[in-house]
Amino acid sequence: MEDVDFEEEEEEEGNEEGWVLEPQEGVVGSMEGPDDSEVTFALHSASVFCVSLDPKTNTLAVTGGEDDKAFVWRLSDGELLFECAGHKDSVTCAGFSHDSTLVATGDMSGLLKVWQVDTKEEVWSFEAGDLEWMEWHPRAPVLLAGTADGNTWMWKVPNGDCKTFQGPNCPATCGRVLPDGKRAVVGYEDGTIRIWDLKQGSPIHVLKGTEGHQGPLTCVATNQDGSLILTGSVDCQAKLVSATTGKVIFMVRSSAQDAPGSCWLPGWDVGHL
Repeated sequence: MEDVDFEEEEEEEGNEEGWVLEPQEGVVGSMEGPDDSEVTFALHSASVFCVSLDPKTNTLAVTGGEDDKAFVWRLSDGELLFECAGHKDSVTCAGFSHDSTLVATGDMSGLLKVWQVDTKEEVWSFEAGDLEWMEWHPRAPVLLAGTADGNTWMWKVPNGDCKTFQGPNCPATCGRVLPDGKRAVVGYEDGTIRIWDLKQGSPIHVLKGTEGHQGPLTCVATNQDGSLILTGSVDCQAKLVSATTGKVIFMVRSSAQDAPGSCWLPGWDVGHL
């Protein structure tokens, strides 16, 4: 990994008042509205677990699902471009590289595959541990993934050069590369948060105990310049962390009746903090 340039350019409850809701015209059942979609992609035969758009042109989508399949297709008309074949478990992660030349898919068993988009050819694959998350580097052909054994993996694609970042002895449940491309934040099942130096392979900051979360992390995000990190956990807390100092500067706790483990806080736009 030494030659990677991380600075490269870019049950239902009843109605309390006993009302009876009459089906409306054009409605399928009582809870669904009319289908007003412009394009439908219907090749999946079971639940779709992940979807991502290509960042360069926003004309392509990749989807993965419970049917152990992943597809790359065109947004304008839903035409299939190619199938990302070879998975034998539910595909839970999928995404395009920063320049949209590569697309990666990962399944629950830990099998990751990468295809060249223009040639539709598989160019790399790797079997890691049970997969928790996967993300491309924002500036280089580098793929990161977190697994149930606590490792965060980083590969240069397609040559396969690899680094691992060893966390605590529990799953690395979520992760995000910071916008500068030099650091990544990873959240773990034991509530700890680590900010890693990707070049050195060492943690810059570790938040645990009262500074971390009291339950598994479910999501992390950053603002546009990477100075702030927002974390969410099943402990019903969201914490805003300084990426520079590693200190918690703000915390929000949801009310007890809210479902824990939500993946986002309504009304928060991290990109404009």
